[in-house]
Amino acid sequence: MTLPRFYPIFDDASWLHRLLPLGVRLVQLRVKELTGDALKQQIVQAQSLCREAGALLVVNDHWQAAIDEGCDWLHLGQEDLDTADIAAIRRAGIKLGLSTHDHAELDRALSHDPDYVALGPVYPTILKKMKWHEQGLEKVTEWKRLIGGIPLIAIGGMSVERAQGAFEAGADVVSAVTDITLNDDPEARVRQWIEVTT
Repeated sequence: MTLPRFYPIFDDASWLHRLLPLGVRLVQLRVKELTGDALKQQIVQAQSLCREAGALLVVNDHWQAAIDEGCDWLHLGQEDLDTADIAAIRRAGIKLGLSTHDHAELDRALSHDPDYVALGPVYPTILKKMKWHEQGLEKVTEWKRLIGGIPLIAIGGMSVERAQGAFEAGADVVSAVTDITLNDDPEARVRQWIEVTT
C-alpha cells in the first residue's frame, strides 16, 4: 500500500476546514478530551470534509466511534491495544495503524498485521510527556528493515527541515503536529510540507 507522504495530526475538525483545501491527502483526527455526541460530531464533520477533499481520515484512539461512524482508518497506541476489540475493528473493514517505541511494542504491533507502523518520537517532542527518548534516524532505518513492505510513519519532533532525512532513513510517511499547529502561519507551513513531500 502506498500512502501520501505527509501526515498531519489535528485535535479539532476545524483545522481540516482550513488545511484540506491546500492539498492534504492523509490526516489524523486526535481528539482526546471529547466523548459522546461532541466526539461523534467531530468525527462526522472530519469524515465529511475528508471525503469531499479526497483525503484519508485516520481516527485516533476511539475505535468504537470509528466503527459506529463507518470510518476507514484507525490509529491506536500501545495502551489502546489493551482495550480495543481488534476483531471487531477488522470485521468493520477498518485499516489499522499502530504506534511503536521499542522492539517489544513492534513485535506486538506486527502480531496484529497493521496497515502501517508508526515510530516515535524520532526527535524530541513537546506534544506530550513521554517515557521514550528520541529514537533517532538510525532507528527509523532499523524499523524499516524489520517491517519490510508495511508503510513506516516517522513521528515526533518532525519539521519541514527534518523531513528529507527521515525519508532517506527509510520512512515512507512523515507525520507532523506542532510544526503546523504552533506555526504563526499554518497554511504557509502546510504548503511547505506539501512541497517537500510530493
